[in-house]
Amino acid sequence: MSAEFELTRNITIGQYLPTGSVVHRLDPRFKLAAFVVMILAIAICNTYVGNLFALAVCIWMFSVSKIPLHYGISGIKPAVPFIIILAIMQLLFYGEIANGGTIYLKYGFITISSESIRLVVVSAMRFVDVIFLSSVLTLSTSTTELTHGMERLLGPLEKVKFPVHAFALIITIAIRFVPTFAMEMEKMMKAQASRGADFGTGEWWRIVRRTKDMFPIIIPLFNVALARAEDLILAMEARCYVPGASRTRFAHYKASSKDYLALLFSIVISVIMLGIPF
Repeated sequence: MSAEFELTRNITIGQYLPTGSVVHRLDPRFKLAAFVVMILAIAICNTYVGNLFALAVCIWMFSVSKIPLHYGISGIKPAVPFIIILAIMQLLFYGEIANGGTIYLKYGFITISSESIRLVVVSAMRFVDVIFLSSVLTLSTSTTELTHGMERLLGPLEKVKFPVHAFALIITIAIRFVPTFAMEMEKMMKAQASRGADFGTGEWWRIVRRTKDMFPIIIPLFNVALARAEDLILAMEARCYVPGASRTRFAHYKASSKDYLALLFSIVISVIMLGIPF
């Protein structure tokens, strides 16, 4: 039951683990670009071996970043119920529109074929690969670096009046608040359990019951989110933050050869993943 309340231990997105590795020292602009290239390649790749190759690269990146692999594995645990539900829906409903493949079962609108099974496996592998990559990115990049890197990458869009700074700030705040909300949710679950609420006693596969158990903390969690947002607004106003105002940059990044090599490495990995017929 105690593991049921350890939510922050299973949240890796939005946290930063400084280890001083070469990945940590990369220019955030090139780091973001490299990770975006690899995530796009994973989203396009539809083969078993290609996704296994991507998973091996992700595990290797944990080693290079000097980040324990259990951080990435713990980040997958909260997504397991969603992966299972998505797999069941794809297995039952995709076979009707799948082209080709061998049909193993057909009952009414339910069709299970080799193509639907392939989609289930590949989709689950894609999900795991993306979670691993996202964990490596956020664990090796501080919130400030993410904001600066995203703003510089999207800088050309300012010519078409796109609010680049506001967009980068919103995305960064959303990522940063993931572990914060997980901590608040953990406190509420412990408080409700101390008052007799039924948390942590149901089996993990009883999704309906576990969803009903979460209802008592939804409204308090929204109240906490609104209170946190108000505190953030007051803090930004106290620092004279004005949306859309021109401002100078405190951090100035200068790319080095290792940054270009990292971007080239991601492109090569993506080409291998997509180009070679596995």
